Amino acid sequence: MADDFLLTPEDVAEIAAILADTKYEKLEVTTLRFRLIVARSGPGWSQDWSWGTSEVAPTGISNQAQAGPIAPQVPASPGDQNGLVPITSAMPGTFYRSPQPGAPPYVNVGDAVEEGTTVGIVETMKLMTPVLARVHGTIMEVLVENGEIIDGDKRLMLVSPDSL
Repeated sequence: MADDFLLTPEDVAEIAAILADTKYEKLEVTTLRFRLIVARSGPGWSQDWSWGTSEVAPTGISNQAQAGPIAPQVPASPGDQNGLVPITSAMPGTFYRSPQPGAPPYVNVGDAVEEGTTVGIVETMKLMTPVLARVHGTIMEVLVENGEIIDGDKRLMLVSPDSL
């Protein structure tokens, strides 16, 4: 449960050490109990904690990693064929198409998705983070294998958006 998720100072130090080798400037971890922001500050890292209850809510992602549902706001680039919108991972880790081994995938090619539909999960530091669709549409292509290690900003799937 998200409200049971606790971090120790050692966990924060490990997060900063892992992020030091990435291009990310900032990591936000939000639970029902707290919000942690770890950000580059000159040559080192800084951290900011906010303690709260239900008013603590996830924020959008802009070239940063975030624990919690992953729904990066990456617009379709002009190079996308046929107007397909990519679903990308905002953080590195291991991508899984299903909630557990042997379970059916969250989505398959041809499945309809809505904004907020879980299409997979990324495991980073033993934390399973849902990857969410950010448009209404149809899954046209799955670009990565189940269990594949991915970088942040990796394209995972392509969606053909519905015209409204």
